Amino acid sequence: MRDPFQPAIRTRTRVPAWSPRDFSGVRRARRCRPAADGATVLRMVPFRVAFVQGRPRFGMGAHNLERGLSLARRVDADLVVLPELWSSGYVFSSHREVADLAEDARTGLTAKALTAAARRERRHYVAGFPEAARGRHFNSAMLVGPSGVKAVYRKLHLFEREREWFSPGDLPLAVHRVGSARVGMLICFDWRFPEAARVLALLGADVIAHPSNLVFPNAQEAMRVRALENRVFTVTANRTGTERRPGGTVPFTGRSQIVDPDGVVAARAGRAQETAVAVRCELSRARTKRLTRQTPLFSNRRPEFYRGLTARR
Repeated sequence: MRDPFQPAIRTRTRVPAWSPRDFSGVRRARRCRPAADGATVLRMVPFRVAFVQGRPRFGMGAHNLERGLSLARRVDADLVVLPELWSSGYVFSSHREVADLAEDARTGLTAKALTAAARRERRHYVAGFPEAARGRHFNSAMLVGPSGVKAVYRKLHLFEREREWFSPGDLPLAVHRVGSARVGMLICFDWRFPEAARVLALLGADVIAHPSNLVFPNAQEAMRVRALENRVFTVTANRTGTERRPGGTVPFTGRSQIVDPDGVVAARAGRAQETAVAVRCELSRARTKRLTRQTPLFSNRRPEFYRGLTARR
């Protein structure tokens, strides 16, 4: 029986003649052939990304982090992405709960656990957590490497009751170096706003890490579009199960995934399984912003006609 969450279309398995995968420029980058002008085209170092999918228990930060890192240890990856608000759980019932579970981004439970794991495993992590900063609380994600916390992203687009518990993000979208890759971060409901992913792509992102607690069944398909329209890899780490608390009942959709720059799902989990999955990324594909020999992607943009995007409605 067809998965009701899959679109009722067939995926083409043959690569069409005009596919970017066939362009000689891409082949040169992969095979390290000399360029036409005599310059050497460097081979991109392979980069492996992974998602962790699971079901955190509300308010059990140490348990959740240990469970997530235990799943992560099963995969070989340079960057591992865990879901949104992984340390705390999602359905808050009061401002007191938010205050009790929110953490300092540099010294909190999540930062310490991820830094220890990143240092031990010599890799990077992205994970969602409730952040306490200057008397306010944010739905945030941190990028952590062997040297500690490298960056924090605060969710720009808050969903439903998140607007009661958290302040909107106040940090600019940014891209960060992770080994050979350039990584940007979004969180969950940011998927509804294509401008955010486009900004990260214009800043040079190869990979968009997307910690999530997705509830809309079409969100995963939309992230395929975000990957396709920006020619980037996207890593959506979603949670599973249903969280029932005094603050509400929220079912989550699972189906974490990694999508390549052609919008093809390279890996996807089921709706309910706890798992970690890794995929090897050819970063040169994300840096080839050309659709055909005569059709560039970003230089074809006409931003002088897009001013309405920044107008308040």
